[in-house]
Amino acid sequence: MDRKVLEKPVPEDASPGLSSLGAVFILLKSALGAGLLNFPWAFHQAGGVAPAFLVELVSLVFLISGLVILGYAASVSGQATYQGVVRGLCGPAIGKLCEACFIVNLLMISVAFLRVIGDQLEKLCDFLLPGAPPAPQPWYTDQRFTLTLLSGLVILPLSVPREIGFQKYTSILGTLAACYLALVIVAQYYLRPQDLAGEPHLASSPSSWTSGFSVFPTICFGFQCHEAAVSIYCSMRNRGLAHWALVSTLSLLGCCLVYSLTGVYGFLTFGTEVSADILMSYPGNDGVIIVARVLFAISIVTVYPIVLFLGRSVMQDFWRRSCCCVCGPQALADPSGTWVRLPLTVLWVTVTLAMALFLPDLSEIIGIIGGISSFFIFIFPGLCLICAVSVEPMEPRVKCCLEAWGVVSVLLGTFIFGQSTVAAVLELL
Repeated sequence: MDRKVLEKPVPEDASPGLSSLGAVFILLKSALGAGLLNFPWAFHQAGGVAPAFLVELVSLVFLISGLVILGYAASVSGQATYQGVVRGLCGPAIGKLCEACFIVNLLMISVAFLRVIGDQLEKLCDFLLPGAPPAPQPWYTDQRFTLTLLSGLVILPLSVPREIGFQKYTSILGTLAACYLALVIVAQYYLRPQDLAGEPHLASSPSSWTSGFSVFPTICFGFQCHEAAVSIYCSMRNRGLAHWALVSTLSLLGCCLVYSLTGVYGFLTFGTEVSADILMSYPGNDGVIIVARVLFAISIVTVYPIVLFLGRSVMQDFWRRSCCCVCGPQALADPSGTWVRLPLTVLWVTVTLAMALFLPDLSEIIGIIGGISSFFIFIFPGLCLICAVSVEPMEPRVKCCLEAWGVVSVLLGTFIFGQSTVAAVLELL
């Protein structure tokens, strides 16, 4: 199968030149983000370190296989984008479902990002403008005002440009912020400052046998780098399947280390009292935590326009195809022009901001994102594998094993989607 992959033509959109080390760091950057803040809370929801860690290790096998499958599917289909691969292998109907899930998933990720930024702004305002508890805080420190102001003055201008290549210089900030936060959480557990002098109450055992399933949404949200996997693979100089498998494994093992350290030590520090956003559990006047808040807020502000750009590009492609079918190519305006791009950007920022201000807790968003993310991590890669091996010549036994793995991946993803979505909807209601 490796040989067949190497013989496949490179997609025309791809511009090979990315080194293996660069691919590892880009996958790391894509996965290490706001999901890191939720892992200690997920360990609490699962009933302790052991069940949560076990679910994480089992999920890691499917997470790595999903990346490998997407690289193989990109070679078979000759497409350079995730939705292009799904459309090329699984047909236009599944392709449209992929695009719809893509937009909804990116929309909810944007809401989660704004929710995290708002929480950090609230804590920073409490630190910069301390006051006695009975006295109300000034109106301009209210999260509804500060987050709206930041969205209008900073996030919206960063999101309007046609290209986002200038943000490659700030992309490393997210990885640094994630590693810094993990180190701080480990250090705070061992040093235990006076503000954290109380002994945490740890769950002795899971509340039920289904408690471990509650970790799936956070894992899907945290390890979510599969949407960018096809583009990264097609940009690599060495596109051998075994080489891509090594790159994927190293990237997700690095993510697993950072996420596990944060989850374990965050849960051991606060126990059952841990917040859905681990930074909200720490006191607001701790210097190292303040630095972590600032780093995380800045990194998410720079990542939000990238998420918006991906969602906007899918909407522009859909608009282009719809207009070509209805009005013909002559009546089509440039979908990346200012008169189309600006309204879509303003609409995206407005809708996500309204949702972020309406939803009171980050935990209510994670379940929805985790459910939708299961499509990109499990279901679509499984379908692509089944369709790809059906057109590729190979030994019947190998073909049967790969098809069985694709079916298992689809079934697992369907289960995670159903369980996560139902739990999130029930919590919202």
